[in-house]
Amino acid sequence: MRQMLRRPDARRGLNGLGALTCAGLIGFAYYLQYAQGLPPCPLCILQRIAFLLLALVFLVAAAHAPRGAGRWGYVLLLLVAGGAGGAIAGRHLYLQHLPADQVAACGPDLGYIVSSLPLLEALEVILRGSGSCAATQWTWLSLSIPDWALLWFVVLTVGGVLVNGIRPVPSPPR
Repeated sequence: MRQMLRRPDARRGLNGLGALTCAGLIGFAYYLQYAQGLPPCPLCILQRIAFLLLALVFLVAAAHAPRGAGRWGYVLLLLVAGGAGGAIAGRHLYLQHLPADQVAACGPDLGYIVSSLPLLEALEVILRGSGSCAATQWTWLSLSIPDWALLWFVVLTVGGVLVNGIRPVPSPPR
C-alpha cells in the first residue's frame, strides 16, 4: 500500500477521490435540503463550508501533485480544514445530546447573524448554537447528520494526510 501511495499518479487519483467525496457529501446535503425539505441549521452550513474547503485542497493537490516539501503544505491545509469541520461537527453533536431543558431557544437565521454582527461575534453566536442545531432531523444507521459529518471529516483528513504525507518515489534521472 505504501509503495502505491508513493507513485504520483496514485496520489493524484486519491486526492481527486477525496475532492469527489467532499462534492458528493455537499450534494447529499443539498438533496436533504431541497428534495427532503430539511432546512440546514447554521452549524450545518459551516460544515458544508468546511467540506468545500477540503474539496478545494484535495482538488488543488490532485492538480499539483507535489513531490517535495510542498506536499506538507497540503497536509497542513487538510488538517486545518478537516480539523475545523470536525470541531464544528463535534459542537453540533454536543448540542444534539444536551438535555431538552439546557437547549438554547431558536435564534435568528445565518443570513441575519452574518449581516448584522462582525465576523468574530457572528461565529461566536453560531457556535453557541440554537434550538434548530439541537434538533435531530434525519438519521441513517442510527447516526445523525453531524455524526456522519464528523466521521467523514476524520476519514477524509486522516486519508488526505496519509496520501500527501508519504514521501514520493524520486523521479528517475533523464
